[in-house]
Amino acid sequence: MALTYTTSHGHDAARLFGALVDLYECVYAEPPYEEGPDQVSRFRERLPGEAVRLGFTLVTVAQGSSLVGAAYGWTMRAGDWWSRADAEPPTPIRAASKLAVMEWIVHPLRRGERIGAELMRRLLADRPERYATLASDPRSRAREVYARNGWRQVGTSSLPWGPPMHLLVLDLGTETDR
Repeated sequence: MALTYTTSHGHDAARLFGALVDLYECVYAEPPYEEGPDQVSRFRERLPGEAVRLGFTLVTVAQGSSLVGAAYGWTMRAGDWWSRADAEPPTPIRAASKLAVMEWIVHPLRRGERIGAELMRRLLADRPERYATLASDPRSRAREVYARNGWRQVGTSSLPWGPPMHLLVLDLGTETDR
């Protein structure tokens, strides 16, 4: 059965939230995250608020009725940066609008099929922002994937739960490059 990629914006994404929460729960139950019901509940509760943020885009991939991967983010306005960051990013990054990638997940049994790469390619396609940014757990395998794909660390953010996160940035090129 073929994979089906879907891109949703704003409120249109709400129909996918149930399956997205289920996928989140499966992915983040694994080491090094080992998240439980409290973290899954926090994720479920924040989804509706994220969906109405400026530039919200959700890209999902399903096989039949099963969600196997998702990536989403929203526009972080020029001048904004991650809360709890230990340092300011370089001035050009701070001064530009950025796509804040909030989740990029693939079902554990479907990794290694380039699904994640295609999700990110679709999420980043035709974005108006100059940069993309995300927070990554330095203990995760995903952190290595980001580095191989050009994401560079520009800081660290400490949350009340979990380890300090690496704040990463990817240059999406100039307006004339796209």
